[in-house]
Amino acid sequence: MEYRRRSLAYGENAWPGDFIEDQAAKGIISRTMAVGGSAMHWGGTCNRFSEQDLRLKSMYGLYTDWPIEWKELEKFYCEAERRLGVSGEPSPLPEDARSEPYPMQAMELTYNLLELKKWGEKSGIPFWSTPQAKNTVAYGGRAQCIRCNTCAICPTGARYSPDFTFKQLLAKNRIALHDQTQIRRLVLDEASTKVAAAIAVNRATGEAVEFRAPLFVLASGYAWSPHLLLLSRNSRFPNGLANRSGLVGRYMNGHEFISAFIEIDTKIYPGMNETHALISRQYFRCNPGDPYIRHDLRIWESAVGHEPRLRAKDGKLLLGDDLLNDWRTRAQRGTARVRGYYDVHPDRNSSLTLDETATNKFGDPLPKIEHRLDSATVARQPATRQHFQKIFERLAKNNNGKILSTGEGGYLDHPAGGCRMGTNPSNSVCDSFGQTHDHENLFVVGSPTLPNAGCTNGTLTFVALTLRSAERIAAQVPKHA
Repeated sequence: MEYRRRSLAYGENAWPGDFIEDQAAKGIISRTMAVGGSAMHWGGTCNRFSEQDLRLKSMYGLYTDWPIEWKELEKFYCEAERRLGVSGEPSPLPEDARSEPYPMQAMELTYNLLELKKWGEKSGIPFWSTPQAKNTVAYGGRAQCIRCNTCAICPTGARYSPDFTFKQLLAKNRIALHDQTQIRRLVLDEASTKVAAAIAVNRATGEAVEFRAPLFVLASGYAWSPHLLLLSRNSRFPNGLANRSGLVGRYMNGHEFISAFIEIDTKIYPGMNETHALISRQYFRCNPGDPYIRHDLRIWESAVGHEPRLRAKDGKLLLGDDLLNDWRTRAQRGTARVRGYYDVHPDRNSSLTLDETATNKFGDPLPKIEHRLDSATVARQPATRQHFQKIFERLAKNNNGKILSTGEGGYLDHPAGGCRMGTNPSNSVCDSFGQTHDHENLFVVGSPTLPNAGCTNGTLTFVALTLRSAERIAAQVPKHA
């Protein structure tokens, strides 16, 4: 929120209208409501899940399995990487074998990352470049990345964002966008369980709008897709559409993370492509029978304690060469930011519900998200914390390192869930393609369908699943036209 206030105050936000004042939600991470969602200003990291994420029950006796095979998902990972334009370094681990190469070679490691890689690997843990949806050569009609370190608002288009796709579709008259239009509920056909219409309002004029179609697809992310289904409750579905199982808004998920700042005897000069990081996938898997701890491990450069300053200790104004000389003189010991996103599993009561005490200007109740972890996850958290502490201490031994601080995230990052996929209508909302069990012409795609959020960034997985859903949806269109 402070970042947003600063951006708006200084006119630095390229999307000052990307959120709606009266459309907030308790427990939500991002309020962006622009077409394209938070991927309009994301960092661009495109990690894959591992096969273990899809086989938790079969391999470890934990939580649940996905109703999709890894080989099938991997095929759509490749398509997602082609469509986004991902530059990456293949993992050296045989378990991460790819059926296709990355579309582009990995981003070149900066001086900072080269130094941090040498430091990190002294511990015996291998690190390599995180895959990025950023062009290392001109690709997809977008420019090559010049590493200007403004990735949240990419000025050159080198980092993928959804507007490149929807602008191309608009130019070809393949889609129509209805600006300032908010969908308030879905309405069923009177004689069947099919969705007949979407009832909306033009926020600019207040005019009611109705959309009728043979097929409907919800692609509004982990918060607003289940929210709309709950808002669409009626006499036949009093708990919301697609909700005979009672699981719409349930099993809301994400992953937890633990971070450390470690000071080392290596000069680090923050400020070049800070969203690019190192990753180790060494801990993505654990052997069945061993204590269950799965996580990624990242290293970023950190500006903590080493930011350039405009005034010296004596109050002298520092500009130009004086500023650079002061900065370089003080950068005797660098700081690494180390983080691991670790796998946690949601309880059934990890939920998105309608908050009847908070409504938008149309009187619609807003969503409230409360994450809860299942008992198995809670039971193993002390061991997980000990595991991370040992890793941080192991890293700190290198280059005369010193752990400055450690901390746990106060929220679940890269969230998903709320309409989880499955083969059994009694314990899932939709099938593996996002087609809802209760309404044959209603699909939910992307992040809401994930049963769990793995232990790394979910964006590429959201895209891969959506592309797979798109094939099924395209095949369904003639039947409903």
